[in-house]
Amino acid sequence: MVATEVTETTDDVERFTGAERALHWVTAALVLTCAITGLILYVGSLSALVSRRDLLKHVHVYAGLAMPVPMIAAYAGHWRDAVRKDVRRLARWTKADKRWLRTRGRAAHDQVGKFNAGQKANAAFIAGMIPVMLVTGSIMRWFDPFPLSWRSGATFVHDWTAIVTWFVVAGHILIAFGNPPALRAMIKGRMSEDFARRHHPGWAGSPDTDA
Repeated sequence: MVATEVTETTDDVERFTGAERALHWVTAALVLTCAITGLILYVGSLSALVSRRDLLKHVHVYAGLAMPVPMIAAYAGHWRDAVRKDVRRLARWTKADKRWLRTRGRAAHDQVGKFNAGQKANAAFIAGMIPVMLVTGSIMRWFDPFPLSWRSGATFVHDWTAIVTWFVVAGHILIAFGNPPALRAMIKGRMSEDFARRHHPGWAGSPDTDA
C-alpha cells in the first residue's frame, strides 16, 4: 500500500479542468473553420479550386453562429465554477501584467498569476472578436432588412477583423508550439510544479485562489 502511494505521487499541478480544455479546443476548431473557409471564399484563386462553394458558405456561416455556444455551455454546467474563476483571472490586469506586456515577456515573472499578459490579451481579443464577427456576418448573410450603409460597414469590419484574427491565431499557434509545457497543460490539463513556480508564481503557490 505504501509503495502504491509513492508511485502515484506527482509533482504536477492541475491547470485546466476537462470543461476548460473542451471550451478552448472547440472554440479553436470553430475559429479555424471560419478562418479557413472564409479565406477560401475571399481569395478568388482559392475559391476557383473548390467545386462546392455553396457548401463552404454554409459551413462558414454555421461555424460562425456556433462560436458562442462553447462559452454558453461552459457556463451552464456544474463545471462552471472553474470556468468563471479563470474568466475573472483573465479579466483582471495587474501592474505585473502591464510590466510583462511592456517588455514583451522579458520582465521578471515574480508576480505573474495563472495567466500572463500575453494570454490575457489573446483571450480579450477572441472574446471581442466573436460577437463582432457574429453581428457583422449575420448582417452580410441576412442583408435584406438592413440599409446599404450597414451592409457596406459590416463587410468592411468583418473583412478586417478576419485579417487581424488570422495574425493573432497564427501567432498564438506559434507561441504554443514554442512553449511545450503550456501546450501540454492545455492538452492534458496538468503542468509541472517547477514550470508553474517559475512562470506563474502568483498562482503556483495557491492554485485555488484567483491569482
